[in-house]
Amino acid sequence: MRRFALTSTLAALLLGGSALAGPGSPAPVASPADLRPVPPQIRPSPLPEGWQHGAFMEIFVRAYQDSDGDGIGDLNGLIQRLPYLQALGVSGLWLMPITASSDRDHGYATTDYRALEPQYGRLADFDRLLREAHRRGMGVIIDYVINHASDQHPLFQAARRDARSPYRSWFVWQDPAPSGWDIWGQNPWYATPEGGAHYFATFGPQMPDFNMREPAVLDYHLANLRFWLNRGLDGFRLDAVPHLVENNARDWNDQPESRALTQRLQREIKRYPRRHVVCEATANPQVYGRPEVCGSAFAFGLEQQILKASSGEDAAATQALADYFKTAPAGMATMLANHDIFAGRRIWDQLAGDEARYKLAAASYLLLPGTPFIYYGEEIGMAGVAGLPGDEPLRAPMSWSADGRGFSPAGGRPFRPLAPNIASHNVEAQARDPGSLLNFYKAMLGLRQRLPSIARGNYEQAQVLAQGRLFSFQRRWGEEHSLVLIHYGREPLHLDLGQLPAQAALRPEYPSQALPRRSDATGQVRLALPPQSVTVYRLLKP
Repeated sequence: MRRFALTSTLAALLLGGSALAGPGSPAPVASPADLRPVPPQIRPSPLPEGWQHGAFMEIFVRAYQDSDGDGIGDLNGLIQRLPYLQALGVSGLWLMPITASSDRDHGYATTDYRALEPQYGRLADFDRLLREAHRRGMGVIIDYVINHASDQHPLFQAARRDARSPYRSWFVWQDPAPSGWDIWGQNPWYATPEGGAHYFATFGPQMPDFNMREPAVLDYHLANLRFWLNRGLDGFRLDAVPHLVENNARDWNDQPESRALTQRLQREIKRYPRRHVVCEATANPQVYGRPEVCGSAFAFGLEQQILKASSGEDAAATQALADYFKTAPAGMATMLANHDIFAGRRIWDQLAGDEARYKLAAASYLLLPGTPFIYYGEEIGMAGVAGLPGDEPLRAPMSWSADGRGFSPAGGRPFRPLAPNIASHNVEAQARDPGSLLNFYKAMLGLRQRLPSIARGNYEQAQVLAQGRLFSFQRRWGEEHSLVLIHYGREPLHLDLGQLPAQAALRPEYPSQALPRRSDATGQVRLALPPQSVTVYRLLKP
């Protein structure tokens, strides 16, 4: 691929200043985008140590809460719902893209990295969101789309119009278009309307890739990260990091250069105390989850093993689930589903409304090591909206009330159809039902808040058991030690744990009535596990 060198004069212009300015020099060229340098302003974090080991809620702001009656969720609406999130037990929020975009929906076609999507509010609203979340002990991270911009981004527009533009080298061009490329069934090289050179776009013609080999591009992104970190943001979810650099038609996914760039981004973000970084890396997620690369990455593939194990009929999946954290970094980000259809439909739809399986799947990832990410509405069993294209079935307005007015109390027409099961599966109804999904999620998150071993403890490999329909494991953090038993089967199970030391005890943490029995004759501890049940004990020393 053809690359362009950057002269010192152009570099100065790209940073928004003048080059070789002096008497008689021409006026500096105005930049089409905000490229001003952003020096770091590093301040202490207001969040408690270890906040990022709790659970996160992934939130599509457009779909969460409308505060002004236009039928579109916004930051002020999200602020109104912070008490709900705090009571649920989450310690962090991941906001899908909130920066200005040309798609005006999902947000991944960025047009301005330092401005909010106008429908979401103003920077003052964002600052208030941070203050209010921090006051409740919750951190906020946002999506950062580094691999590509919108084709409407001013820098790409300038590069497209003029091959001599100083921004031409910020994107990837080749003429004629190379042959032999295939990314997800598509040729990623696209012609401009003006003809001539073709540009590279991994995710389609509306989102051209940045040339991450260009030093000025990396500097631009680092400055943008600092722009948000200086405002008090608690970190980022970095989008599509295995695609930062493509070397050729064969070596285009997860190249060494992409890993090195990811490490550089993480290092910059973590110059700021107590910041969190999580990467979307569908290729080799465990590699990106290592401390020296990204530090955390979504555990793609694990969610399918969890859902299979929850059936009680797939022993291989239960074993794969039990083995995962024997080798994976403890900081992996776990989930059941997210905003992308490739990661699966809404959990309600995948499990055909089987709430018993739903709870088993939820407990499996909320109690294992890693940092769980709950997709908004998952905690109430929101269903997907059938008949919509692409990812839209997953991104309906949040089901706050049976009549749908909870999303837009001022009477605005929601931007997208409501979930088809909103009449039964909404926050108001489930809050009143002790046996609801919502109250089950609250109980599981309460365990993470109450037991440090569940939130951040070791995974005691020698004590992991996947036998038939039973999955049991132990977690330890200092002197605090817990035992988790997940019985996927549909029949009661009697389990002998063996002997405990004299005077040792098992204290039931969930459910509170799960009392073990100790045989008077042998000292053996025997448990009776109900079908499709979750049981958690704290192991107390004598």
